Amino acid sequence: MKRLLLFFCAVIINCLVGGTLASTIGVSPVYGAIVLNAVAALSPLMGLNLYVRAGIYAEIWTGETIKAFRNSLKSIGWMNKIRSFDSQVAGNNTIHFVDIGGDPTVLVNNTSYPIGVESLEDADKAIGLDKYQTKATKITDDEARGLSYDKMGSVIERHRDTVDEKKYSRAIHALAPSSNGTKTPVIVTTGAADGTRKRIVVADIIALKEKFDKMKVPVEGRVLVLCPEHVNDLLVQDTTFAQRYNNATTGTIANMYGFEIYEYVDTPLFNASTKAKVAYGSSAGSNDRNASVAFFAPRMMKATGETKAYIDEPDTQNQEWRYNLRHYFICLPLKNEAIGAIVSGINAVDEPTITGDDSIELTSAGTARNRTYATSNGAGITATSDADWLTATVTGKKVAFSATAFAYDAEGESPRTATVTITIEGTDVTKTVTVSQAMAEQG
Repeated sequence: MKRLLLFFCAVIINCLVGGTLASTIGVSPVYGAIVLNAVAALSPLMGLNLYVRAGIYAEIWTGETIKAFRNSLKSIGWMNKIRSFDSQVAGNNTIHFVDIGGDPTVLVNNTSYPIGVESLEDADKAIGLDKYQTKATKITDDEARGLSYDKMGSVIERHRDTVDEKKYSRAIHALAPSSNGTKTPVIVTTGAADGTRKRIVVADIIALKEKFDKMKVPVEGRVLVLCPEHVNDLLVQDTTFAQRYNNATTGTIANMYGFEIYEYVDTPLFNASTKAKVAYGSSAGSNDRNASVAFFAPRMMKATGETKAYIDEPDTQNQEWRYNLRHYFICLPLKNEAIGAIVSGINAVDEPTITGDDSIELTSAGTARNRTYATSNGAGITATSDADWLTATVTGKKVAFSATAFAYDAEGESPRTATVTITIEGTDVTKTVTVSQAMAEQG
């Protein structure tokens, strides 16, 4: 409103000044007003007009960015199933929920009176929205004027798309369970081997359905977001699934065993051995595999807060535009329940192995023994000891077991033992070596 008022003031001032100047030279004031406003619109030197133009540019750019964020949600089918709490976002980009304190006690065939009174303590639960920011991109005035395409529009679109990609991948990661549990089941695939993993089969989806059934999760609202490799597994196994996949036009692949099925490329990683979710952005370990994510949509939430674009117009020295944006968004389960995952199982045949001695005996004098360990994948090794009297040092693939002297002690033991854990670098594969040392004879 302030910028609009300044704009009208600038036009009025230009009309008055232009009309006055035109009158002094015998020209109609109307022509003077028109000419001066035209000059002001084209000139970068008119201070007030430049401010008004900058304000209008900012509003246009910001408006286009907000519009783009809203439209991009249409391409994420599984996200559209989640209830939006945008209207409840507070001014500081937080959202408040009521943390229900529990359920009332139910008495059956009660004979004792008075019945009694209990309190259900509810509390406020505030959730802060994640803040997404992009680094500024510069566009020289020469580029903006000389290129055959809309460089500014291209930059705005890339900033928007990059933020979209990040926030959606973080959202599906947040909707996946942290670990396997009664209300957060994680199923490991049981199909045929495909490299270092096992394929998903229909029985695995049925197993997840059974877990949701036992939680009494309503069928209406169950969503399963498949990772691409699980989609590919089903395509090569199930003709019916392939037909449904090819006929999809809305982003939904099919309804299968009570789940609405979607496909998304940035689903999270899980450790297939521990069934624990890998931290967002972490590199995949040897036992980490892609996972598909399931959730009951009515128990999930999403909220979009402020979106703000920042634009610097060219100045006298740099003569370049700069653009970046800030966007607030969050997507989470309302409770840690009714969420699940299916993670590709490990093909044990392809796991690397360590070969070498399982036990070492050292002399009481504390001399070292060297042993060489081989790895099936050629990777290096590390070694750690659990005892302060024993050191394990690795050179290449040779481990030197070095112990301190072990003289007779009335309270000692004979022999003493320690454990050395040898690990293949970059994997979770280990080998345990038992090291013993007998004490010296009593003199």
